[in-house]
Amino acid sequence: MSQPLPVHISREKLHSLEVPASVEVEESFDVRLINHGEPLHVHLHLDDPLSQVASLDAGNHYVEGESERRVRVGVDPDGLGEETLHGKIKVATAYGAETRWVDIDVSEPDPESGSVQVDESLSNPQPVEEPGEPVVDRQQLAVMGLGVLALVIAAVSALVLQASVVTVGAVLVLGGVVLAVGLLSAGGDS
Repeated sequence: MSQPLPVHISREKLHSLEVPASVEVEESFDVRLINHGEPLHVHLHLDDPLSQVASLDAGNHYVEGESERRVRVGVDPDGLGEETLHGKIKVATAYGAETRWVDIDVSEPDPESGSVQVDESLSNPQPVEEPGEPVVDRQQLAVMGLGVLALVIAAVSALVLQASVVTVGAVLVLGGVVLAVGLLSAGGDS
């Protein structure tokens, strides 16, 4: 993977630019616009040789103050006619008053960088993991379903009859359901 191209903006003074003299890439890369000052626009431009294999979505990029913005430079290494292509990317601020050129060398990707190393352990059968036990088994689900039904009937009865005896009965049913699920869970663990 290609390293990003760091561009420091307004670190020394307003609109100043600090860039490396050159970078080497094999694939698409990011231009890191690191703004140390006030918000501004940065213009990026690829020269003719570089634009044969690389592209930018846009030329002008707004960078908030004291922030960083990444701009993707898409590289198509299949477009290389020779082993290495030499091009330049222009970085400008203050409507072109501050301009720097960075040499970009685009080389063919290393064929081994995309390969996968395979050893003998791949031929050994891998252990099959047993599926985990369900959180709730069928017995517990049935008890909970019947318990919910009993609670709904008790709640409706308590509302209609407005009797405290029915409310106490609903609480007892709830306790019974919780106890039954607990006993089923304890029985399934042994």
